[in-house]
Amino acid sequence: MRVTTGSTYRNFTSSVNDVHLKLNKSMNKITTGAAYEAAADNPLAYYTGKKIDNQYQDILSKNTLITDVKNRLYQQELGARDIQLTLSRAKTQVQYGRTVTTTGESDIQTIKEDLMQKVRTIANDLNTQYQNFYVYGGNDVTTTPFALDIDLDNREITLTYSHTFPGETSATDFEFKLAKDDATGDYTFELQAPKNGTLDDHQDKLVKAMSEQGRMDIGYGSINDFDTLLDTYTSGLNILTGYNSDAIRALAGNGTTPDPKAFESIMGEAGDKGMNNSAIALIGSAILAIDEYQETGDKERLDDMLAASIDNMTVSERNLSTTYSDLGNKAKLLDDTAKRLDDMEDSLTEQYKDTLGADPYAAIMEMFNNQYSYNAALQVGSKLMSTSLFDFVR
Repeated sequence: MRVTTGSTYRNFTSSVNDVHLKLNKSMNKITTGAAYEAAADNPLAYYTGKKIDNQYQDILSKNTLITDVKNRLYQQELGARDIQLTLSRAKTQVQYGRTVTTTGESDIQTIKEDLMQKVRTIANDLNTQYQNFYVYGGNDVTTTPFALDIDLDNREITLTYSHTFPGETSATDFEFKLAKDDATGDYTFELQAPKNGTLDDHQDKLVKAMSEQGRMDIGYGSINDFDTLLDTYTSGLNILTGYNSDAIRALAGNGTTPDPKAFESIMGEAGDKGMNNSAIALIGSAILAIDEYQETGDKERLDDMLAASIDNMTVSERNLSTTYSDLGNKAKLLDDTAKRLDDMEDSLTEQYKDTLGADPYAAIMEMFNNQYSYNAALQVGSKLMSTSLFDFVR
């Protein structure tokens, strides 16, 4: 009796399916480069590969973040450098202003207008944007940080810094008014009282705004130690005053209420850091001094005022140069970190290939062997299962 019934077909079909499955797996090795498709194939290698893959994805995300941070820091560097160059050119104009007062009112008027243009340029630099946020807004990247108003009728210059604190829905405005101090006769910045609240609270909020930091885990430092992470945010007031956030925190102390000395340092005195030795204050003072001279004709007072401005501008240039260098150092750290992450990315790629990667030559040979086996099985099946008269006998 010939046996070509369903059992033969079932056995043959099962065998062919096994060979076909092996063929598909060998083809997948070639296309994906992976030696294993599931944890069951090699549990130890599979989960080791998973760990490597998680590390690899973390490095990719940090590399992407570094690119964004580097571009932001680059804009901050450009802004600080432009402010320094503008201040340097303004100092040249102020030096020239001490000599041209005897040559005619048109010359001194031209210098005043040029200085007004320069101080507005600095305010615009402090409103620099990268993509859709302000690079000098500190932790607040959506509010336009600075506004400048020059009021020669009242001989005042007002610089307004707007900042939205975390958890608040509206911005807090800090108004610095540059006007003549009746006691000393100098033009100095003074923080104006807020519309709501006390001046003391307003001063504390200013210290808080300048203390904010944006430390990020970008592969530099340790996430377990906040202070080792790179601070990537810089407030425009930090640029102007020469005090970075770490310096303000040190001045303010560790108490819940900032030390009043912190605010005094922020405002500063002539020949030191602070708002009253900032580029805007010094150029603004020269503008108001020239405007006063045009009204009174007191050249001796003008010479004294401009001489003091020139000396303080030299100090302010050095402060800006230090800030610019600090930003450059951060950019260098980012470049070094990016290079280190690239090396780690290459290393993890090799580790992943060694752990989970399939040898391409072995995979190709395996695929051809399985292909031959599959073709041979089909040929055997065509002969084994050819129909005959007995297949129709019941």
